[in-house]
Amino acid sequence: MILRKIQAGSCRAWLSRVSLRQQELCFSSSVPSQPVPPLAQTLQAYLKALEPLLPPEELSHTRRMVQEFGRPGGLGPQLQEGLEKRARHTKNWISPWWVQWAYLEGRQPLPVHSNPAISLPRRDYNGWRSQLVCVQTDRSRSGLQGQNQHFFQLEVYNSDGSRMTESQIHSQLLRIRSQSWKTDKEPMGILTSEHRHTWGQAYNRLLRDKLNKESVRLIESGLFSLCLDSPVMRISDEKYASRKAAQILHGGGTFSNSGNRWFDKTLQFVVGEDGSWGLLYEQATAEGPPIAALLDHVLDYCEKPDPKRAPLVPLPMPKKLYFHIDREIKRDIEHAKQNLDILINDLDVNVFNFKRFGKDLPKQHKLSPHSFIQVALQLAYYRVHNEVCAACDIVSQRMFRGGRTEYIRSPTSQTLKFILAFDDSSVTREAKLQLFREAVDAYAALTDQAFKGHGIERHLLGLKLQAIEEGRSIPKIFMDTAYGLATHWKLRTGQVPANTDSVMCFGPLVPDGYSVCYNPQADHVHFSITAFNCCEETHAETFAVTLKDTLCQLQELLQPTV
Repeated sequence: MILRKIQAGSCRAWLSRVSLRQQELCFSSSVPSQPVPPLAQTLQAYLKALEPLLPPEELSHTRRMVQEFGRPGGLGPQLQEGLEKRARHTKNWISPWWVQWAYLEGRQPLPVHSNPAISLPRRDYNGWRSQLVCVQTDRSRSGLQGQNQHFFQLEVYNSDGSRMTESQIHSQLLRIRSQSWKTDKEPMGILTSEHRHTWGQAYNRLLRDKLNKESVRLIESGLFSLCLDSPVMRISDEKYASRKAAQILHGGGTFSNSGNRWFDKTLQFVVGEDGSWGLLYEQATAEGPPIAALLDHVLDYCEKPDPKRAPLVPLPMPKKLYFHIDREIKRDIEHAKQNLDILINDLDVNVFNFKRFGKDLPKQHKLSPHSFIQVALQLAYYRVHNEVCAACDIVSQRMFRGGRTEYIRSPTSQTLKFILAFDDSSVTREAKLQLFREAVDAYAALTDQAFKGHGIERHLLGLKLQAIEEGRSIPKIFMDTAYGLATHWKLRTGQVPANTDSVMCFGPLVPDGYSVCYNPQADHVHFSITAFNCCEETHAETFAVTLKDTLCQLQELLQPTV
């Protein structure tokens, strides 16, 4: 369903946009610029981050290389000067580069590899009639609906400029259902799941036809997509949460609901017949914290009944979007279906609610809940793989003008010391507890640095891209094997707190890695863990079981029962 601006409200909409732009300019003037961290500070922090990952001889080699890079008058200070100049003349010195490098230049498929999903608690209904009643809308003007692989454009403003009531939207959804009860033979949305280069070629072929070009234009101009999904395939109650999160993430496959998606859309709201629902988003223009805030608003809005009575105005029929599918496009669709099913079958998803304790327990012991969980993740990884690994923790930089995200690197040296001592029976409980506190506090200090704009990951990336911008060779420290090892993120993690029992889900960054996302509540924590089946060493369920056990043992460390 595509919700679009209509002529009757165009003047008011323009005035609204001008007002919002003025508010944005006023607000942005009070928001500080993202700082360029001091070069020496970043290089020192980089070496400290390498200590738990490298043997001494390799670390010594890298230390000499970093010292050469950072010496006065050397390449590092020259690139630093370029970054500082860039920061003085741009809204944000790193965000445009980050969006281009991380999202726009990425060639992997958007589902699993890039687009995160948020799975919401199952609603208490079953069947398509209740599914349509559940669909609520915010004060937006446009959206696209996908059901049974059909796409429809749906206006949500009346011809007199008034916003449609919930009963009117429900009537329109009934009309859409009556036109889409059979599954479309050719799921056009599947094309958007392809490798970006492949989809780009198919996109150009698709737009050679005028009908296709207009349908794609309507899809792209809609504010968001609403996907009305068939039920999640249910195996057991225990695995339902994992299946539900996976379906929102990628649609469940070409024989399920993947054909309802248009993965290029910034926002896709998913509502299933069985009470499953959530949101999928594309990261180039959106990220976790504002999306979580948007969902909180939507959920709050859904609890308030709309007292408006439907005006006596005729409702236009929702517009079904048609495509002319020639032999080449049909071939593209078949290839996309095969590739998406391979990708989906390769992804292992495990979602669970850890109920023993939540963020209140660490707080009672004056420990950061976020840092507590990060140390627990490293300990769980070590127990499964008998080694620590390079991990990145995504934190927001939205406190800065135009800020996006930063990575916090782990493990720290303090975390490694704690991990090595934890299962050593010769180390006393008191010593373990002290090491644990030091590990948590060290990670909390890194988090604090990142929130102040003094993280190292975006700064290092900026130095590398500044060299490329100036036409230089890539500096040797970025060609070093240590840098490759330290950026092979086997643990991709993110805390996305929300006011509801939701959980975010996304795929690992590397074939032999995991992604872990969590939403800590007062007395429980929601986790999602993903891994790829193609890697024999990683298994999401094994990691989940180990993490649960690790969290319980950390609770015992803080609150011994004997």
